[in-house]
Amino acid sequence: MASPITTGIFGLASATSWGAGDFSGGLATKRAPVLTVAAVSKFASLAAMLLFAWLRAEHVPGPHALAWAGAAGVAGAVGLVSLYQALAVGIMGIAAPVSAIIAAAMPVGFAAISEGLPTGWQFVGFGLAMLAVWLISRPPTAGGHGATNAKTPRGLGLAALAGFGFGGFYIFISRARTNSVFWPLAASQFITLVTVLAFAIAAVLARRQTSGSVPVSVVVLMLLAGLLDAGGNAFFLLAEHTGRLDVAAVLASLYPASTVILARTVLKEQVSHGQVVGIIAALASIPLIAG
Repeated sequence: MASPITTGIFGLASATSWGAGDFSGGLATKRAPVLTVAAVSKFASLAAMLLFAWLRAEHVPGPHALAWAGAAGVAGAVGLVSLYQALAVGIMGIAAPVSAIIAAAMPVGFAAISEGLPTGWQFVGFGLAMLAVWLISRPPTAGGHGATNAKTPRGLGLAALAGFGFGGFYIFISRARTNSVFWPLAASQFITLVTVLAFAIAAVLARRQTSGSVPVSVVVLMLLAGLLDAGGNAFFLLAEHTGRLDVAAVLASLYPASTVILARTVLKEQVSHGQVVGIIAALASIPLIAG
């Protein structure tokens, strides 16, 4: 039976999987063209969705649900390519949170119109989560704890565009609700893959992207990113099926926390005191949002 706890668990699982996938994809993008990374990861994600749909013997949804899933796929393609590029040219621990705060805000507004206002404590949790994402997204100062001359990080525009893309994905995929979980996601991933391939063809024709060999280790990162992205999508849809769209979206949008932690652990990226406070605030917001 659906419950706020179930929604919370699925939402946090989505955030964890998406955050790890973004880290893997961003790391691969530092060593391979962004559209190549996006295409390979989406191929892996699509394959996983089709496999799970077949294993669960799900029925293919009707045209209405597939149309919404297709719209989600286009929005997801914009979000994915923009975020991977932002992660490649900027600081992972900053680009991911900027996209997340925009991605979370859009479904909150949409759900307030379509499902009614959330509870008072959930409002407090939303505010705390947004504050957390803002704290996590603040760039480290150039001169230490008290410096104020920090430069604007690279890739913020791309991160914002990614946020709008992911916010659109949240809203559109929620409209594709059926008894099936993986078929709508497979449809959206297929459209995302087609869109990314179209971007890649356009880039090659414009000579903005060159082909070349990619190390096996980078291919592994691409495939891992796709599988983790598939897991994040599935957990998000399960969270949305068992609760409100805004609750599922805000919890899933806490994915920057795992990206920041992985970037700090693996890449030794600097994490400021404010970002640490932001991660703590994000954790504190979870029980409030889950209700």
